[in-house]
Amino acid sequence: MKEQVQAALENIRPFLQRDGGDVEFIDYTDDNVVKIRLLGHCAGCPHAQMTIKGGIERILKESIPEIASVEAVN
Repeated sequence: MKEQVQAALENIRPFLQRDGGDVEFIDYTDDNVVKIRLLGHCAGCPHAQMTIKGGIERILKESIPEIASVEAVN
């Protein structure tokens, strides 16, 4: 499952990099939660939570329906 999540994040990464940010995969938990870290401009962006929930989580859930949620870690 971790490989699937990492592959899906690779498809999202160019959109974040275009705005000076990036995403780092941290973990996929037993309760189907993806842990990520936003990097660059995305890390301090006031819209980071919207990016995570409305963008990254939505896209990952479309690709991998087993995912329960996506959460950011520091």
